[in-house]
Amino acid sequence: MSNNFKINNLPEYFKQYKKSIKNPKKFWNEVADNNFVWYQRWSKVLKYNMEEARITWFKNAKLNITKNCLDRHLNKRGDKTAIIWEPNNPSEEAQYITYKDLHQRVCKMANVLTELGVQKGDRVCIYLPMIPELAITMLACAKMGAVHSVIFAGFSASAIASRVKDCGAKIIICADGGYRGNKTIDLKGIVDEALAQHPSGVESVLVVRRTHHTVNMKDGRDLWLDDYYSKASSDFVTKIMDAEDPLFILYTSGSTGKPKGMLHTCAGYMVYTAYTFKNVFDYQENDIYWCSADIGWITGHSYILYGPLCNGATTIIFEGTPTYPQPDRFWEIIDKHKVTQFYTAPTAIRSLAKENSDWVKQHNLSTLRIIGSVGEPINDEAWHWYNDHVGNKKCPIVDTWWQTETGGILISPIPFVTPTKPTYATLPLPGIQPVLMDDKRNEITENQVSGNLCIRFPWPGIARSIWGDHQRYIDTYFSSFPGKYFTGDGALRDEVGYYRITGRVDDVIIVSGHNLGTAPIEDSINLHPAVAESAIVGYPHDVKGNGLYGYVILKETGETRHKVNLKKEINLLISDTIGPIAKLDKIQFVSALPKTRSGKIMRRILRKIAEGDFNNFGDTSTLLNPEIIEEIKRERIE
Repeated sequence: MSNNFKINNLPEYFKQYKKSIKNPKKFWNEVADNNFVWYQRWSKVLKYNMEEARITWFKNAKLNITKNCLDRHLNKRGDKTAIIWEPNNPSEEAQYITYKDLHQRVCKMANVLTELGVQKGDRVCIYLPMIPELAITMLACAKMGAVHSVIFAGFSASAIASRVKDCGAKIIICADGGYRGNKTIDLKGIVDEALAQHPSGVESVLVVRRTHHTVNMKDGRDLWLDDYYSKASSDFVTKIMDAEDPLFILYTSGSTGKPKGMLHTCAGYMVYTAYTFKNVFDYQENDIYWCSADIGWITGHSYILYGPLCNGATTIIFEGTPTYPQPDRFWEIIDKHKVTQFYTAPTAIRSLAKENSDWVKQHNLSTLRIIGSVGEPINDEAWHWYNDHVGNKKCPIVDTWWQTETGGILISPIPFVTPTKPTYATLPLPGIQPVLMDDKRNEITENQVSGNLCIRFPWPGIARSIWGDHQRYIDTYFSSFPGKYFTGDGALRDEVGYYRITGRVDDVIIVSGHNLGTAPIEDSINLHPAVAESAIVGYPHDVKGNGLYGYVILKETGETRHKVNLKKEINLLISDTIGPIAKLDKIQFVSALPKTRSGKIMRRILRKIAEGDFNNFGDTSTLLNPEIIEEIKRERIE
């Protein structure tokens, strides 16, 4: 990215922001024109219809995102480190992959996929741990025009199966296993289980060696990557992509039904992630940037891989956990690699804040210039601990707000430009037009108010659809407040126009930065033969931000099995069908749930009981069984 669009002070921010709102097409035209390599320019910057959720950026432009991430850097930055890979076990050596080396490895992987029959437009599911092959495979897909769909390597066989089936994947790329702290995960076994339970059109399973454990290899389907990669050429002709060709599908939890496959396309996503990375992280040529997220989530796509590489940055990929082998692993890595920007989740911050501060003090964090927060609103206590102990009160905290659906950061301080305020994401980035709406669909124009957070105008990084179900995309994001994108979040706007995200207003709960829909978890619980019905709500959790509280009705009140065993069985069922991240923190067995006369569960009452707030349940006149409230209160789990 050139420095033409680097925002250096507050007056310049307001000038650029005003320009971007007054004439968005001209603003993004200049950003796209001056900072990227195109095979063909666009005929029209933007065409959109918000009611129909039809959005086209850079119409008829031709490009390839890997040409911008890799090829264009080879002359100037060929020997510069593109990726530092830090393994799970600190005794294993880190890898330093230059732009030249990364380019060759991506070309070889693209040739491997081509040999296996993958063509432009085919979907490739990637179920890999945080190893270099994950980034290489994604970039290879983009280079050859295949559509990658990364599945977080902590999801269960059922979760894999549903995603593979939904996107119609031709091939799955997995590892023999993965390391996560002191655990070894049988990734290949989980993929085998997914394909055995739910046969699909997958033609090949390409297996990367990581743990070197013995795995079952099915003849005619399962292939070792090494056997193909070693013979592959390092020359590959990059496919020319249309601006609106699919780049990737990434699944996010829905409040009801199956996960939503958010579809992001080539040009707009590239422009937006590169622009926001440059400004939100004040990237400079010799910086060492580290985002600790997993690439299985949108944060990893946008701010470990595509955003940094488009800017020619050095980006760290970390395989392990914050506390393995000791609670100073983050600080040890920052010290070791002289990290300048560090971007992590409030869950990690809260967890590490519980440790003795000496774990931080024993490491030199003086190279840090900017620290960031992502995944959920950061609470006041965590903000101050992060500021005091990690940033040493000299690093601005960029408290970023965005979503899988938005592709990139929408609201955030710009470091050394926007005055920060604890727990506030502060101001929208250029091109972003947030509005607060009341429940009657009226826009709230004054400050010091709360409302439903919407965006009134499209930006380049917005998802284009839900894969295979555009009507669901309209219904989910564009129907509640016609003509606007509804984020599903509530927000508070203070007296100067700063935004604070107050949390989800639908039945999606953010746990440790992961969006978990309540419906899929309830569906899992209800599969248990002893369970009649269940309801899940979130409650404040010291480390995770939100914990999961389950209210479960059993089919027989005289259930003979010990309820402790039942709780274990329920969590095992959730772990098997969704993944361990969705296990319940508390399970309360109840005789009934508070329901309206139309049969709707009154979740706000269950939320308040889970939180221990019995003061005001609001209007209960529509309840069919108001007496159940006292019973649930009485037996609440502390």
